[in-house]
Amino acid sequence: MIKRDFYLKKLIKNMWNGEIKVITGIRRCGKSVLLFDLFYNYLLSQGVEDNRILRLELDQRRFYKFRNPITLCEYVEGIINNNKDEKYFLFVDEVQFTIKVKDEDNGGIEVSVYDMLNELKSYKNLDVYVTGSNSKMLSKDISTEFRGRSTQIHVYPLSFSEFYSYTGGDKRTAFEQYMLYGGMPRITALNDENEKKAYLKNLYDELYIKDIVERNNLEREDVLNAILDFAASQIGSLTNPTNISNALTSMRNEKINSAMVSSYLSYAIDAFLIEMAKRYDVKGKTYFNYPNKYYYTDIGLRNARLNYRQFDPGHIMENIIYNELVRKGYSVDVGVVTDRRHSEKIQREIDFVVNDADRRIYIQSAYRMDNEKKESSELQSLQLTGDFFKKIVIRMDIPHSFYDENGLFHCNLIDFLLEDTDIF
Repeated sequence: MIKRDFYLKKLIKNMWNGEIKVITGIRRCGKSVLLFDLFYNYLLSQGVEDNRILRLELDQRRFYKFRNPITLCEYVEGIINNNKDEKYFLFVDEVQFTIKVKDEDNGGIEVSVYDMLNELKSYKNLDVYVTGSNSKMLSKDISTEFRGRSTQIHVYPLSFSEFYSYTGGDKRTAFEQYMLYGGMPRITALNDENEKKAYLKNLYDELYIKDIVERNNLEREDVLNAILDFAASQIGSLTNPTNISNALTSMRNEKINSAMVSSYLSYAIDAFLIEMAKRYDVKGKTYFNYPNKYYYTDIGLRNARLNYRQFDPGHIMENIIYNELVRKGYSVDVGVVTDRRHSEKIQREIDFVVNDADRRIYIQSAYRMDNEKKESSELQSLQLTGDFFKKIVIRMDIPHSFYDENGLFHCNLIDFLLEDTDIF
C-alpha cells in the first residue's frame, strides 16, 4: 500500500467539520484507495467499529440500487436513526453514477444525490465522504450542489515523493522512471516496461477519451485526439485555441474552428486530464487572456499520448514542477515581466509565479545551465521583477542547493520534489 499521508492528513483534519468531504481527481489516481483503505484503516486504528463505517461503492454491481439517491438516503437513515447515540461514517464511491429520480412522496419533485446528501449531512451522528471523477459534477458545481457546505480534497497521481517512498533505491534512477511513466499508482506494481506502456495507453484510450466523448456527447473524437496530441507536444510552451486550430487545419486539410478547440480543451480540463496556467503581468498586476500554457496532470499519460516519441526532459521537468506546486495548493501562474533596457520593450517569461496567501515566490525551471548564454537566459527575467520576493531556480544539474551572489536560490530538483527544501 502506497502511503498518501498528504491527503490522509487532510481527511483527518476535516473529520466532523459539519461539511460533506468531496474527494475529486482524475480516474485511477487513488481516490477510492485513499478513502476505502487508508482512511478506513485509520478509523479502525482509532477504535471505530467496522459496522459504524457505511461503505457504498456505486461502480460495483451489488451497490447499483444505491444509484437511486432516495434508496441511498433511506438506507442510511434506517441505520443511523436506530442508533442515534452512535457516530457513523458514510463513504460513497463514484457518486457521479447516481441518477435523478422523482420523489413521489413529495409531489413528484425531481431529486438528485446532492439533495439526499445535503439531507444526510444534517444528522449530527453522521460524517459524510464522497468520491467522484467527473469535475462537471464534483468540482465546478460543488459549492452550488452542496449549498456551500462541502470540503473539497483534490487528489493527484503520485507525486515523486510518494512514488519514491514506495520504490526506494537510487533517487536519480527512480526519477528517470518517474519522468517516463509518471505517477499513476498502478504503475508501481508493473515491472515490465511494455506492461507500463500498455497500461497507460489503455487508460488514455479506453477510459479518459471515452469518458470525455460520452459525457459531452462529442461528435468528433478524432479532433479531440488531435487537440490532446498537440497539447501533449506543447507542454511548457505558450499557445491558444486559435493557434491550435490553425495548426490542426493545416495538418488535417480541413477547417477546425477555434471555438471547437476551446470547448474540447475545457472538457479535457473538466476531466482532470490537463490543466491550464494563465499568464500574469508581474509589474502590471493583470492577467492576459491568451496565450496560456497547458500541462498534463500526469506526465506518464502525456508520454503515452505521444507514444514516447517526444522525450524532452526540460519541458517534462517543468510539467512535473507545476504539478507539484498545484498539488500543494498554491496558486500558480506563468509570469511575464517587460524588459525595457536598451530602448526596447521585450516580454520575458518567468516559468511560475507562485502565491500562497500574501506570500509569493518566483520559480524558473532549468534542466541544466551549462553555459553563460543559457544562464543569462534563465536568470534575467527573475532579476527584472524589481521586488523582494524570493526567487528560485530549480535545476537538475547541481548536486545540492545554494544561494548565488545575487541572492537567487538554486535548488536541486530532486531535493525540491522530495520536500527536503522549504521553498518558502
